[in-house]
Amino acid sequence: MTDQGAIPGKPTSASRTTLSHIMTSHDTNLLGTVHGGVIMKLVDDAAGAVAGRHSGGPAVTASMDEMAFLEPVRVGDLLHVKAQVNWTGRSSMEVGVRVMAERWNESTPATQVGSAYLVFAAVDADGKPRPVPPVLPETERDKRRYQEAQIRRTHRLARRRAIRELREQRKAEGYED
Repeated sequence: MTDQGAIPGKPTSASRTTLSHIMTSHDTNLLGTVHGGVIMKLVDDAAGAVAGRHSGGPAVTASMDEMAFLEPVRVGDLLHVKAQVNWTGRSSMEVGVRVMAERWNESTPATQVGSAYLVFAAVDADGKPRPVPPVLPETERDKRRYQEAQIRRTHRLARRRAIRELREQRKAEGYED
């Protein structure tokens, strides 16, 4: 495996993207607003495109966390799903996504209706992890996102470790899950 330091870094702007989609009646839930799962799919699609662009090849969703729905999305809303790489490890990347909505037939500013953080793993043709270029934050906002992503990574790893230890302890005590 190639050392990540040997791979030239890429600036955040190199893979940043926006996916836009008009919400229709096919996207609604029983309450008449857009189904959260529809929005989550668009978030995953945009984040996957960014991860693939940044890593230069296939990348798969490893986790999605902190998906927040801030406002309901309605039929006729033009959704803008904005994504960028916030942080990179050896073969993983955190992608931050902001979801904005505006009425398709009005010229009012878009409102933030959601946000999420996803972790993607870059994979080779055999599905094995492959190295990714370091991300190079360009703006103060990018630097803040990078630092916050490192905190989220630390928390993800600590949570995973604590759960694994608890399960091992319960198994040693004779509990079957």
